[in-house]
Amino acid sequence: MPLHDTNLLYTYPRLLKLAGPIMLGNFLQMLYNLADSYFLGKIGKEALSAPSISMNLIFFLIIFAFGFSSAGATLISQSFGKGDRRKTDFYLGQMTVLLLFVALIISLLGITFTDNLLRLMQVPEDTFQYTSDYLKIILAGIPFMFMSFILRSALQGIGNSITPLIIQSITVFLNIILDPIFIFGFGSIPAMTVKGAAYATVLARLVASFIALIILVKGSKGIKLHLKDMVPDKKAIKLLLKIGLPSSIGQGVSALGFTVLQGVVNGFGTAVIAAFGIGNRIIGLFNMPAMGISQAASVLVGQQLGAKNYKNVKKIVKHSFITIIIFISIGMTITFFKGNSVVKFFVNDSDVIYHGAMLFKIVSPSVIFFALFTVANGAFQGAGDTKPIMILNIVRLWGLRVPVVFLFVAFTALGPVSIWIGMFTSNLVVAIVGLIILSRGKWMYTLNSDDI
Repeated sequence: MPLHDTNLLYTYPRLLKLAGPIMLGNFLQMLYNLADSYFLGKIGKEALSAPSISMNLIFFLIIFAFGFSSAGATLISQSFGKGDRRKTDFYLGQMTVLLLFVALIISLLGITFTDNLLRLMQVPEDTFQYTSDYLKIILAGIPFMFMSFILRSALQGIGNSITPLIIQSITVFLNIILDPIFIFGFGSIPAMTVKGAAYATVLARLVASFIALIILVKGSKGIKLHLKDMVPDKKAIKLLLKIGLPSSIGQGVSALGFTVLQGVVNGFGTAVIAAFGIGNRIIGLFNMPAMGISQAASVLVGQQLGAKNYKNVKKIVKHSFITIIIFISIGMTITFFKGNSVVKFFVNDSDVIYHGAMLFKIVSPSVIFFALFTVANGAFQGAGDTKPIMILNIVRLWGLRVPVVFLFVAFTALGPVSIWIGMFTSNLVVAIVGLIILSRGKWMYTLNSDDI
């Protein structure tokens, strides 16, 4: 799309061209996570628990990488938008050195304190060694994971989401091939059980990071990694931290809120736990387009702000909202009216079906608003104004959802419905506040593209 063009017919294809591969990449990531679980499940529940326990901890350890890579994409997209190829390459170099430094710290500290962290998490003894072995190997490969973050952020920043998808596809399918070989053994390769799953993941990521490094060093996709740009620049690093830290903190603190909420859910028994799990997975699946549109909007908003085309920014946000309303309304209509059938597809248990259907009846309408909020976050991210993301994510869990759930559980006889009401309230209120902040438009002027 030309940077001056506001035509709807140009914006929609541009949005979908960027968002489509991102959505497919998110789906592939689900396959990536399921592969280890599927094959390890053949060994036993103790082995199966290792990736699940590890992934929760790894998410906390790498959450800042998501923030910093998104910050890098913001600066790259704005530099690209104003036509400054030199600054585009420069911010790639600065993002790379920051993320690789963070990766090294996480890897070394994580491996050193793995057992201590697992003891703190009260990991059961029957799965402790499995989890420790798995986690240490995965942590050793963190730098390879971060190279994929770097490539994805860099190329998406200049509007290329196809290449990261291709590399991610290679990684996923290589991991699926290697998993059974390393877990169960093949020929001269011994069976390594849980360690084998970890080695397969790290090896697949090594291949992906090697491909990513070649692409970035060659500069064949429109952005090039130069050694001179990897010398830390104080101003650039501060800018990356300014944009990346707030959203990372918001995600981290809200993730803790989800952990507390899970504890409340667990108190209502197996049927509610199952309904809650299925409900969240289905809502997450239908919300996947919102994540893709959000990231695509972030890139396009960044490019247009770099070019100081503020009218285009408003058009992009408007068209993103229209697109996601179509996607999410279809999904939430299905869950609202046919929630019992959706749950029954996964578990044919009357109690689970009842609680799951009730969850969908109460929560589904609010998910439509939350999908809009997700897209709004993409606009904030593209502008480099991540403080609203931080504040609203924290308020959503700690200011609304957790207190509402605890109050209803303590002072009413609604039981599990208290949880669904908390989900509805937090989604709706935060979405409305976020959209009000977005409508004021101040976020578009957070960064001065002349100073980037």
